[in-house]
Amino acid sequence: MPSGKLDRGEPLRVGAARELLEETGVTVDPAHLWLVHVVHHKQSADVERIGFFFEATHWSGEPVNREPEKCLSLQWFSVHELPEDIIEYPEKGLLAYLEGDGALTEHGWK
Repeated sequence: MPSGKLDRGEPLRVGAARELLEETGVTVDPAHLWLVHVVHHKQSADVERIGFFFEATHWSGEPVNREPEKCLSLQWFSVHELPEDIIEYPEKGLLAYLEGDGALTEHGWK
């Protein structure tokens, strides 16, 4: 799944649209991004992050891997057959959204 970090002073939906374009070549107007889930992830004792998951309702372009130095490939998968090497916290966010499991997942916390 395309992801990234916000630039300083950048609104959330604008950053999501920018990252989508940078990583896949797909263009979406930030107004067509709907926040569908949030994951608060504890990666380690020193690293925590919050992931915001968006659904795009309108876009243009066909996705391509525009960051081959960071991403091995860009492929479509059934949610029932996700790759074994998927990063765990994005997987949890995707599945929680698809299963209607509320708006927030807390992952990695004890």
